[in-house]
Amino acid sequence: MPRKPTAIPRFKTEAEEAEWWDAHPEVATEIMKRAIKSGKARRAVPLKAVTMRLPVPDLKTDQELAVRKGLPYQTYIKMILHEALEKNAREL
Repeated sequence: MPRKPTAIPRFKTEAEEAEWWDAHPEVATEIMKRAIKSGKARRAVPLKAVTMRLPVPDLKTDQELAVRKGLPYQTYIKMILHEALEKNAREL
């Protein structure tokens, strides 16, 4: 008999969510297995390394915000750039 998938609760904070996923790695594994089996898993978009010069105050702000979110600052920059591009594309 197939196992019923574990219900993923709603989280109040990112820290609470991180704790839950850390305590339940088998749930993520099962989700990935189902996605691969159903063909819904996709390969990541190819990445290209770029070099940018940013104003020091902007970089410091980015690093501070990234720490608050528990992310590496480069990941945070990539995330906010992606969000801004999506928003601007919708507005056009």
